Amino acid sequence: MRHLRDVLVSWGPLGILLLAAVESAGIPNPGGTDALLLLLAIARPQDAMLCALLAAIGSLIGSAIFYEITRKGGEKFLAKYTTGSSGQRFREWFGRYGLITVFIPALLPIPIMPFKVFAACAGVMCVPRYRFFLVLAAARFPRYLALAYLGQQLGENSSAWLKGHVWHLLALAAAIGLALYGLVRWVDARRPAVVSEG
Repeated sequence: MRHLRDVLVSWGPLGILLLAAVESAGIPNPGGTDALLLLLAIARPQDAMLCALLAAIGSLIGSAIFYEITRKGGEKFLAKYTTGSSGQRFREWFGRYGLITVFIPALLPIPIMPFKVFAACAGVMCVPRYRFFLVLAAARFPRYLALAYLGQQLGENSSAWLKGHVWHLLALAAAIGLALYGLVRWVDARRPAVVSEG
């Protein structure tokens, strides 16, 4: 594992692009995109922002593959588990609020919020592609740019800083989740009024 990680570090920006695509496509990887990006930002601070951009692009490419697999393979699952009343309610809930559960773990590196589970639900529930990828891009670019900046500025202390701020990240995730949930509810509440005025 360490040897492969060292090879990817030696590849620089190309290595982070490949690893991000592999990870987001659902294939196990040695250490993850976040860890490799921090290593590259520390080892090559001059390439940190390029690596962040390529990590985000690689993540979008891999997620496109993962989305298509779950979308096509999820049709039988959808028919089997969402035909009942509870399944139908979950489908309606995910159609309205599900992308919030995709956005938060895609934005913040929090281990207890598994991105793949929510991304798979988006594919299975046939969330429109453009919505899924807009949400993913809005999360991945800031995440990787922030990690690259952290690696540039703190160097070897980056991982310790992240570990020391886990609770802050959880609080931020909760705040973002509540804010987005409130926004969706507010938009939903205004929608009938807009229709009636037309």
